[in-house]
Amino acid sequence: MFRRWLIFSLTAALTFSLAATGFTAKETLHMYTAFDVDEAKIYMDAFKESYPDIDVKWVRMSAGEVLARVRAEAKNPQASIWFAGPSTSHIAAAGHDLLDPYTESLAWQYLPADFKDPEGRWTGFYTGFIGFATNKEFLEKHGVEAPTSWNDLLKPVFKKEISKAYAYTSGTAYTTLISQLQAIGPKKLGWDQEDEEYIKKLSAQIHHYTKAGSACVTEAGLGEVAVGIAFSHDIVAKGIAKGYPVVMSFPKEGTGYEIGAVSLIKGGPEPQLARVFFDWLMSAEAQSLFKKWNRVPLNPQAELAEGLVTAAQVPVIEGFGGRITWYGERKDEIIDRWRQITGR
Repeated sequence: MFRRWLIFSLTAALTFSLAATGFTAKETLHMYTAFDVDEAKIYMDAFKESYPDIDVKWVRMSAGEVLARVRAEAKNPQASIWFAGPSTSHIAAAGHDLLDPYTESLAWQYLPADFKDPEGRWTGFYTGFIGFATNKEFLEKHGVEAPTSWNDLLKPVFKKEISKAYAYTSGTAYTTLISQLQAIGPKKLGWDQEDEEYIKKLSAQIHHYTKAGSACVTEAGLGEVAVGIAFSHDIVAKGIAKGYPVVMSFPKEGTGYEIGAVSLIKGGPEPQLARVFFDWLMSAEAQSLFKKWNRVPLNPQAELAEGLVTAAQVPVIEGFGGRITWYGERKDEIIDRWRQITGR
């Protein structure tokens, strides 16, 4: 499903045409993004080069925080576009009628069904997989191997040595949670007793929770904790590529992935400018910038990072993609249960 040559059936049709602007003076686009500041700035600067007459005023928040902000501003939206974050958060927003459809985009028209909302309220543009970032020095000191199972995280050696984000602030952490719910015990939707027992035990292993999903990679690299649970692209770009002594591994029972999405906020003040950014983002030019951050682009003409982690290298949970919408639509209740169990 993730192979580039299968993502679109008509690659020749994928020279994305950017929206005509017709601007005669500088305009301002207001945006919320779930990308970290350093990464977001790369994309904003590149967009500015292509569209010098559009100034982007952006605020960085984790995906759960963006969702909360968009909800709070529903009667008076302050931003026009939501850039990045797992599709589950965008799906939750769509369920509250907070997003405007955009089906005119060629990206939406040619993307397979698993990578977009059928009504055009969100569209995927990259993917990444949940994995473990483990400090090599910790492993050597304790004579243990990096975790290769969800149950490995429960070992005594990792007691209070794990860092992850809150499920309600971070899209990474919510993707981790729904991966665990599908990988632990019988394959099914939602919670069961085995899931609850596992999450309770795992919570006792956590040193601390973070707001942002990628923060734990740096913490593992610095030796503040032994293990961080994060997306593969963050483990590579913010851990391994920076020279931190971390090793990446994946749970053998299966792991989940995100479909990083973009959506137009309903009633946003600059809908035309939002569409311009949307179309630019779907271009091969824009998605080739993902190389630095090791994201898997969904435009098959985009350049790939050397050593990019793909689905062929990861034990992806069978059928995970077909369940993303179900878990996005029930995000509130899933998180409520997680908070009850963990007390967080």
